[in-house]
Amino acid sequence: MEKRVYTILKEDVGERLDRFVARMVPQTSRSSVTRWIEQTSLGWGGVWVNGQASRPSYRLREGDEVAVQIPPPQPITLLPEALPLTILYEDEDLLVVNKAQGMVVHPAPGSPHGTLVNAVLAHTEKVSEVGEDERPGIVHRLDKDTSGLLVVAKTDYALRQLQLQLQARQMERRYLALVWGAPRFNEAVIDAPIGRHPVDRKKMAVIEDTRHKAREARTELKVQKRFGSLFTLLEAKLHTGRTHQIRVHCAYIHHPVVGDPVYGGDRNLPQTKLAFEVRKKLEELLDRLPGQALHAYFLAFLHPVTGERLYFHTEPPEPMQALISALEEICVNGDETAPC
Repeated sequence: MEKRVYTILKEDVGERLDRFVARMVPQTSRSSVTRWIEQTSLGWGGVWVNGQASRPSYRLREGDEVAVQIPPPQPITLLPEALPLTILYEDEDLLVVNKAQGMVVHPAPGSPHGTLVNAVLAHTEKVSEVGEDERPGIVHRLDKDTSGLLVVAKTDYALRQLQLQLQARQMERRYLALVWGAPRFNEAVIDAPIGRHPVDRKKMAVIEDTRHKAREARTELKVQKRFGSLFTLLEAKLHTGRTHQIRVHCAYIHHPVVGDPVYGGDRNLPQTKLAFEVRKKLEELLDRLPGQALHAYFLAFLHPVTGERLYFHTEPPEPMQALISALEEICVNGDETAPC
């Protein structure tokens, strides 16, 4: 078991014990942390304050020593699951899929089943021994609530070659992002390093303080359509692949992705002058979004065996497309109370 010890500083004073530990161990859910704390009082848990068992609601004091014993991760058994899977292309070496919004790419603590990997294993056993045990065949990933194109390798050779293309930035990945507000640019490159948020460890952030770890992150943005001052449809092209990169960079320039509350892109229309019917329609469409309005719509790479350049394109999922279509219609037929 891994054991960590933290000394409480001024900025942590007053925080609940369970929240503090969950923040320090971001790969673990708060419910799991609560269970660790409660089990400590029974003599077989793993969170102590100044050497004693405590309560999840305990308010931290300056100088407290919090010891956390992290249990080893439970092994994940990969099982084929007959889940819906949209395959755009497949041959002996790889397959290209259109991942649904709400689907996790590979099993992890908290999401052991119902993932893209489980669905792919049900489709073909060939992937089962390719690459890492818990993410066989996976070349690159998408967030759970981001939809769109992914390539999955069916052989070790294909996996290595595709990963090399990704590292050399020869694989082209483009996204459509509906963001809040009206950027002043038509094209821009956001070159800002990304690392774990220094306070909220479950989030990522642009890190400019050299005391905190961060990695190079570069996103190319281009305006596709403007919908007045309320919304803009952007194309985002990745030059690096950091966790939550597009979402973090859009928030950094003060135009968060619509439907992304983690990075400031909620679903509430601002109190601007809108016709009642227009506001009602937009609110209904915003409520229908199952996640952030971000879709990996374009993917291009060299076939790892033939060397042929392959190109794939897919439309956004229906709730996102319906919102975009409604904005287009409103802006074409709008008046002074339309958002355009």
